[in-house]
Amino acid sequence: MPEVYSPKILTGGESKSDDEILAAHDQVRRVSGPGLPGADDSPLVIMELLQRLRVRDVMRGHDIIAVSRTDTMARAQHLMKLNNISGVPVVEGKRLFGIISVNDIIKALEGGWIGDTCQRHMATNLVVLEADMPLAFAIKFFQSYTFGRFPVLNKERDLVGIVSQRDVTRVLMQELTKEIAKLEGKAAPADDRAKSEGALPYYSMRQFMVVRNDLSNAGKAANEIKKMMKDAGIDNKIVRRVAVAAYELEINICIHSLGGSITFILDTEKATIVAKDRGPGIKDVEWACQDGTSTANDWIRSMGFGAGMGLANSKRVADTFDIQSKIPNGTTVMCEFMLAKK
Repeated sequence: MPEVYSPKILTGGESKSDDEILAAHDQVRRVSGPGLPGADDSPLVIMELLQRLRVRDVMRGHDIIAVSRTDTMARAQHLMKLNNISGVPVVEGKRLFGIISVNDIIKALEGGWIGDTCQRHMATNLVVLEADMPLAFAIKFFQSYTFGRFPVLNKERDLVGIVSQRDVTRVLMQELTKEIAKLEGKAAPADDRAKSEGALPYYSMRQFMVVRNDLSNAGKAANEIKKMMKDAGIDNKIVRRVAVAAYELEINICIHSLGGSITFILDTEKATIVAKDRGPGIKDVEWACQDGTSTANDWIRSMGFGAGMGLANSKRVADTFDIQSKIPNGTTVMCEFMLAKK
């Protein structure tokens, strides 16, 4: 009899828009409080963190509490009670075969099969996270499902960790505290030195190529742009806005187009991002600029991307936003950000 093994990854379904992720803004309020430094800037801080942090940054990858297929349901019950958790993965080697939940234990106790093997009663139709997914998608999973924890797989489909809501909250709070400290003027001395010395160059430009469906490199251009601006001593609030737009536009090219480029231009007055793809173009630009619109295929959605096209977020954070699209030639988006006067 063939082994039962059919974990699946969320394919979009009822996933929420990026705006709904900003409900986590309330968590920032608990840390900074209304009216304290950093509170007004917290939505951008949240967006940046959810894009920068990955599932691997919050998961617990060591000492994974698990059972094997031949272990009994009683063994699974004992581990859950001992560690105060609501479920355990069924694992052999690094391969994930299923999940035993507290509901499965309750049914086993009521039905009298608590002595059966886990293989007979484990859930095999699973929703899992991938280690390289942005943290934003882990939050969407917790919002869309009632599960308290998710298994985390790597590219080789090996189980590498478990992530719970508590893990996400703990790491997010730690990172938010660091970011808010920076907003309160507690940035590293090197950053202050760069600003005081007027490190901003008169003119600089870099171009980054974006390959279609190359999710392993998605976000690298945005990180480089962010580093350029920090090295130039740009105000942190502006850096965050530019980083959000650069990330959204880079992901757009990667998953919604045939590939293209991100050009970043920095001078003494403004920062400019020009995102240009090679097609297929957008039929209804107004529709594409709304929250939650997407043309991503099922494979992209299964990777946790493509819930929205991100144009709305880019427009929201930019001082100037322009989009031109022609079928089948492609789309060009320009975002401008005015720099604070020194």
